[in-house]
Amino acid sequence: MQIIFFSTNSNMINEWIDRHTIHSNVSCYDLISLDKELNSYESYVLICDYDSISHDLNTLISENKLPKNCIVLEKSPTIVTGKQLISKGIKAYGNSRMLTHHYLQMLQTVIDKNTWTYPELTSALIKSANKINLDDDAKELIKNRLTNKESEVTYLILEGLSNNAIAQKLNITTRTVKAHITSLFNKLHVNDRVSLVLLLK
Repeated sequence: MQIIFFSTNSNMINEWIDRHTIHSNVSCYDLISLDKELNSYESYVLICDYDSISHDLNTLISENKLPKNCIVLEKSPTIVTGKQLISKGIKAYGNSRMLTHHYLQMLQTVIDKNTWTYPELTSALIKSANKINLDDDAKELIKNRLTNKESEVTYLILEGLSNNAIAQKLNITTRTVKAHITSLFNKLHVNDRVSLVLLLK
């Protein structure tokens, strides 16, 4: 899996390489070089420095040309920006100076075709789904694909409840909750709670 860095700030790229001991990588500094590199690799993860290339990234989003497996890092990440970017198809959003174990976890999550966010953003995404009334299509999808118990668990996830809280509310074990979540994720073709929220909200 090729790592492609996208930033006009070479110091930031060097910091990422040094901090996380990244050996195989390519750096892009503008949309032309990015396009060339994206076409050179079938399998890649794109890591964008939002502080220096936000305009270019927003252009790609608005033109519906967002590359797959796109991670956005920012020196001062905000929940508002994170919610907007995740809703547009970004696969991960976080602090550009995160610790290496968080970086590796984020990278593996994206490689596994899941969405990664830091805990506060994940919580905000789930809570915001609770404020949005589900439309008829989302309700129909839940009704047609899920069992009654899986539907209950889905709505409790959308309320922002943890697995333990769901277990207490439904008077079942946490292990049973996890089994229901695995099943409903499979039936709705999502990989994680963030993807579930994006599907249904």
